[in-house]
Amino acid sequence: MYDIIVIGSGHNGLTTACYLAMAGHSVCVLESRDTLGGAVCTEPMFHSPEAPDGYRVDVGSSAHFMIHQTPVIEDLGLESYGLEYIEMDPFMSYPVPEGGVIHFHRSVEKTMESIATVSPADAASYRDFIDFWKRINTGVLKTFLVPPAPGRILREVLKGQYREGSMFKKGEHMNGLRRILGSYGQVVDEYFENESVKSALLWFAAQSGPPPDQTATADFVGWQAMLHESGGKRPKGGSGMLTQAMARMLEAHGGEVRLNAPVEKILIRSEGNHKKAVGVRLANGEELSARRVVSNAHVQTTMLRLVGPEHLAASLFKRIGDINVGNGFGMVIRCAVEELPEYEACPGDPCIHNGLQLLVPSRDYMNASIGDYMAGRPPEHPSVLAMTFTKIDPSLAPDGKHLLYAWAQWHPYRLSDGSNWENIREREAQKIYDVITRYAPNMADKRIDWYIQTPPDIEQKHGLLRGNVMHVEMTFDQMFMFRPTPELSRYKTPVENLYLSSASCHPGGGVFAAAGYNAAGVVLRDIRKRKFF
Repeated sequence: MYDIIVIGSGHNGLTTACYLAMAGHSVCVLESRDTLGGAVCTEPMFHSPEAPDGYRVDVGSSAHFMIHQTPVIEDLGLESYGLEYIEMDPFMSYPVPEGGVIHFHRSVEKTMESIATVSPADAASYRDFIDFWKRINTGVLKTFLVPPAPGRILREVLKGQYREGSMFKKGEHMNGLRRILGSYGQVVDEYFENESVKSALLWFAAQSGPPPDQTATADFVGWQAMLHESGGKRPKGGSGMLTQAMARMLEAHGGEVRLNAPVEKILIRSEGNHKKAVGVRLANGEELSARRVVSNAHVQTTMLRLVGPEHLAASLFKRIGDINVGNGFGMVIRCAVEELPEYEACPGDPCIHNGLQLLVPSRDYMNASIGDYMAGRPPEHPSVLAMTFTKIDPSLAPDGKHLLYAWAQWHPYRLSDGSNWENIREREAQKIYDVITRYAPNMADKRIDWYIQTPPDIEQKHGLLRGNVMHVEMTFDQMFMFRPTPELSRYKTPVENLYLSSASCHPGGGVFAAAGYNAAGVVLRDIRKRKFF
């Protein structure tokens, strides 16, 4: 009998498990794969006689931004368990098609200096842009680190009028509110003039999923202000070193992680209309008992399959099935390469490989990718985000070799012409690599090997349904108290003692750990209430 069983070892699940173990509860984490970490995982790959130890390849997320805006790393003392972060500065760079580069440094001033090389007017506007959205997001971040509730967003906006002077400048309240409720494409158009500045900011904002004209997405670009607060970082040794450190912390506090332990069913005891989770049954038939069960799996996997219709009201079962998971998101190629890209726009630049490289030449180019996606076909010209972390962490590859990751959007999970991804995966992967070579011709014959992840590959590897790396679409109707549904938004389910902790929940996807942090707080409060009464 465990106090808590956590289904899935993704970083949100491990975050919940670590807080619960730290509070003195017996915790068991069950992972279906032979490696832990979910989509925050690094695996050895590309072994050869010349590289017997292979390369350390991230098979999910790579850059860590949001988690540094939470107390999780410090609370859990993860540095004591081997976690070491490397600063990415600049955290992203945009090679300008006409020549030159825009670097986005942690320092706002250094970023403005870089922007000024292509547009002095936009450099001045960037300061106003950052100042506005920093005031907004100081309050928004607070709402991300607590369970969502109606009125909480409004309360934080009102509190903002008294924090740091005022959220809005005098006389700009209505215009400020309009801006918040608009699209991130509209925000960029209002603040900036230069095409390259606009394209860089739009492409990074698009990493959350919705297109630039989607209403109420303005803060996807506004969150840029918070990146200057926390910066971007990489765990030394690979993205998965975060979850490895969490596992070591959990075990040091008496917790347990079981690999190769896929859960087939959540065990539920029924007494009339009252349902109560009492444990799980594994695929091998073994049953484990627990006072509470926390699922880090996708909300639809958890409720539709592991719980099942027999334990849910028909109306709720339908609403969960109707959650907008979307039609895919993107795909990624992870390449072992002979050398780093030498970008024609900025040859010899000393810091472009420190962070992300934004390879979208214009807004029209990006919109064409979106248009192909909406038509149900892979983009003819993919929008690409390149990552070359062996520059700042040589431990990832054999001496003299490098890793190149290229994430691309937008790639439909289901193709309108009925094509099978298995038949076109290499063709589409080559189109992504061709974008790299257009920007950096030296890479044309430098690929040693690659690992391709199409939307179905992402689904199969990580349980991210339809290949959506955010679990469910990050549209306003599926955020805050609407995520994943109003009934499930506070990490609790209609089944007593069954909780949710994945990115399906508030505040959403990315390496954030906020959903796991919030879920742990909910479970601990329920435990304290039970003891009190």
